[in-house]
Amino acid sequence: MAALSVRRSRHKQSFGVCPNPRILLRMALFFDSEWFDAKLKIAGLSRATLAAALGLGDDEIADIWKDQREISAREVALIAALLGVSAKDVATYAGVSTPVPLAQNESASTDDARVIGNALRDLSTRLCHVETTLDELKALLTDLKRGKT
Repeated sequence: MAALSVRRSRHKQSFGVCPNPRILLRMALFFDSEWFDAKLKIAGLSRATLAAALGLGDDEIADIWKDQREISAREVALIAALLGVSAKDVATYAGVSTPVPLAQNESASTDDARVIGNALRDLSTRLCHVETTLDELKALLTDLKRGKT
């Protein structure tokens, strides 16, 4: 049988189930606004700053705090980076339906993001080169059809 741990705070209940009965997990059933507010304060940020960083409006960030809007895996990773905590912690305190990004720890997420960013820049450069070459080939074909070689 799975282990079950229950924690009650003012209006929230947290629980977790793990297949290993010796391991107890804690996960917020609902968005834990007190935890997020405390982490924002430690980081010297406001909800408005967080909203701007996520590209959200004040109403959307308010919906998150009222547990009326889910947070995407991308938003989890960004929030974790801004608050200086792990993505797993963000997902845990954001509620049971919150996805954890593929990278489970903050340093891996940061390293992965850097690698992905570099790869995207490289692909963009290569794609630009391919498009330029394609334009040159089209111009050559057009000239050949017109007999201008």
